[in-house]
Amino acid sequence: MIESPSIRLDIWLWAARFYKTRSLAKQAVETGKVEAGGQRAKPSRMVRVGDGLKVSRGEERFEIQVLALSEQRGPASVAQTLYAESEESRAQREQVRAQRAAERNGYRAPEHKPDKRARRLIQALGDLDAL
Repeated sequence: MIESPSIRLDIWLWAARFYKTRSLAKQAVETGKVEAGGQRAKPSRMVRVGDGLKVSRGEERFEIQVLALSEQRGPASVAQTLYAESEESRAQREQVRAQRAAERNGYRAPEHKPDKRARRLIQALGDLDAL
């Protein structure tokens, strides 16, 4: 952790392990997946302790508050000390995760590979979509 009062947003997101690389963090900020203080942010925006962020990653939405700053990407246990997620955000993410799991329960993978006849039927269905 560093003693400077602020750090670039894309570096902080990378250090806090929201994104795997700094370039992915920068791209996420540029495409509007990160809000700082209720406004769309730029990758060069300076983050300070106490700032509120909204981060969208895939289907997950995080509402967090910055607790500490770091320029280095460390282990996950250290990264989790850099921010605090709101209880509403955590509950909402768990609810969405449970809903996705419930939707998957209806799907059953096939027991075996399709035979020659089934492959031809699948291919014929694909050809109908091309018309």
